[in-house]
Formats: sequence, C-alpha cells, structure tokens
Amino acid sequence: MKKIMTVVTISLLSLLVSCASKKDPSTLDGKKALLAQLKGQQDGISKQIDSLEAQISRMDTTSKVAKKAKLVALAPVANSAFTHYIDLQGNVNAENMSWISPRGQGGVVRSVLVKQGDNVHKGQLLLKLDDAVQRNSLANAQIQLDHAKDLYQRRKNLWDQKIGTEVDYINAKNAVDQSETQLKLAQDQLDFTNVYADIDGSVDNITVKVGEVFTPGAQSLRLVNTNDLKVQLEVPEAYQERVRVGTPVKIDFPGLNNKEVTGMVRTTGKTINSESRSFTVEIKLPHDKDIRSNQVATVKLQDYAASKVVTIPVNTLQNDDKGKYVMVATKDKDGSLMAHKKSITIGQSYADKVEVTGGLDLGDQLITDGFQGLYEGQPITIQ
Repeated sequence: MKKIMTVVTISLLSLLVSCASKKDPSTLDGKKALLAQLKGQQDGISKQIDSLEAQISRMDTTSKVAKKAKLVALAPVANSAFTHYIDLQGNVNAENMSWISPRGQGGVVRSVLVKQGDNVHKGQLLLKLDDAVQRNSLANAQIQLDHAKDLYQRRKNLWDQKIGTEVDYINAKNAVDQSETQLKLAQDQLDFTNVYADIDGSVDNITVKVGEVFTPGAQSLRLVNTNDLKVQLEVPEAYQERVRVGTPVKIDFPGLNNKEVTGMVRTTGKTINSESRSFTVEIKLPHDKDIRSNQVATVKLQDYAASKVVTIPVNTLQNDDKGKYVMVATKDKDGSLMAHKKSITIGQSYADKVEVTGGLDLGDQLITDGFQGLYEGQPITIQ
C-alpha cells in the first residue's frame, strides 16, 4: 500500500517539476515559479491522496490504511418559517407641510415672531409686515364712509319732507354702500400685513429677516406637522406584482439605534416614472418623537412568507457541473460517519438563509461547518 501511494505522489511531483522546469531552476525566478506551482497543487494532491485512501479502505478490508476523519459540525434538517423581503431605501416626509406666503402682495418684514424649532398652532401670528400704506388707505376709506353717511342722512331728511329728488336720495345711499365696501377692502389689505400659520406644526425652516421683502412664493418660512409622518420610496417596476396596498413592511432608521417600525403599504403609484422606471409607495408612520421629517429610512417590503419550509444557511450551498448540492452526514456499514453529497433545488433566499424546495429530507444531518473540500464517502467526526 505504501508503495502505491509513493508512486502516485512521485508521479504527481514529477509532473509539477517538469512544468516548472520550463524556467531555469537555478535562477531566482525559476525557484519562485517552482515553489508557486508546488503550493498551488498541494491541496489537490492531499485531496487525491485522501480520496484514494478512502477508496482503498472500502475495497480492501485487509488494508491497514487508517481513515482520516475530518472534523465537522452538524445540524438536523427541519421545517421553519421563512420570509423574503425587498430591501429599499426611502425618505420620511410630513403628511402636512406648508410653505408660508403672504395673502396679499407681501411687503417689508417689520418683525419676526417665531424661530426655527418653535411649535405653532393654526392661526398664530408669525410675521408682521410694514403696514403704513395700508393704514393710510384705511383712514382715508373711513373718512369717505363718514362723509357718505353724513350726505346720505341729509338727503334722507329732505326726502322724508318731500324735498329734493328720489335720484339724489338713491345716489346718496349707493355712495354709502360703496364706501363701506372700500373700507372693508382697506381693512383686508391691512390684515394681509399679518402672516399667520395655516397648519399646526413646528417651524422647520425660516430664513426671512427683518427688513427683507417677503413675497408670495419666497419659500423662506416652512411649517411641518411632525405628528403626522409617512415614508415615501421608489419601487422598481419589476416588483409591481409583488408590492401592493397592504403589503407588510419593516422600517429601520439608520440614525436611530434599535428603532424598528412595522406597518403596511398604504398607497402605490399608478404610473411608472419614465426615467427611474419605478413607482411611488407610501407607508403611514405612527407618531414617534424621535422620527424626523427628511430622515432616511431602510424599508423591507415583505413579498413572500411561508410558515413551514426547509431552510439552510446560504453558505452551505455549493455548486458543481450538475447543479447545486450540500453535504450531509450518513453512517457507514461499521457505524462510522461519512460525508454524502446531496443535490438540491432551491427557492427564495434572504439574508443568511435559502429555501430548499427539493433534495433534502426532514432529519437529514446537514454539515454546517467543515464542509469545504469534503468529498463523497470521506470519513468525518463531530466537533
């Protein structure tokens, strides 16, 4: 037996040496080339020797070759729950957000009554604009109204005494009505110099300062209602059949340690973005003081779940020219353990687990550690 193994080893070594001899072995490059080739084939030679020993041991019961058992770890194959998620990134947005604008033409800011981070309520005064022109207009309108009322009263007194014409009386009455309308317009213009909050929330952004002009569309004062938040994300169109209203989700926030929120998809967009080839999905968030608008959210959309399936660690899955396989432990005739190769078919995979749809039986002893380099029939021992 020793003679056979020696011949095999010498033959393999001779082959390696002959390949390396293409370079002059007396030179440094030649020696490096030979060493690299020998190291590159060392594992293969050892594996072939182990395989031959195992084969000879099974074929020759009188052989004295000792079996070299490899140390492995085992885990029984059993049913378990398996869930697959689509991992995407989204953004936290407020349901109610408002850029504050003046109701009129705007004007120069005379006072700013809030600062960033302040909580405000709907109808609260935020800014005061210059109102000198509006106050002057209001005063003039009041004078005109007083004059019109006085004239009307005089015309009415004469008309009651059957003095004057009906036209004069009616014109005087119309003049009062018109003056009252002008006064109301002047009062509205004065009120427009007060800028109020149109929603409950907090001051998220404020860049306007005293002395600056505040006009419609300036986008220099924003309110956000942080009590009512949602997550928005773009989902690739390839998942449109798997992501629907009601799809369960898990949401993590990278900026918040151990903060996970569960929920479900509330709305899905009905159109595909022509540039990103995706559609918009929204998820309602429960109120949480730690979650902020514009925060990044890691979203897991659950598109598949099974309560009883066979799963294995994804790292135990191997491939050869016939397909996918795993190594399991079986017993030899003498009761000792040996490695056995099993071809399998798989389904979905997520994180460190892969679903096995065929090839494994419940109770099989899966080799979970030490499976690298195992061959069919190789003796093994448990850690």
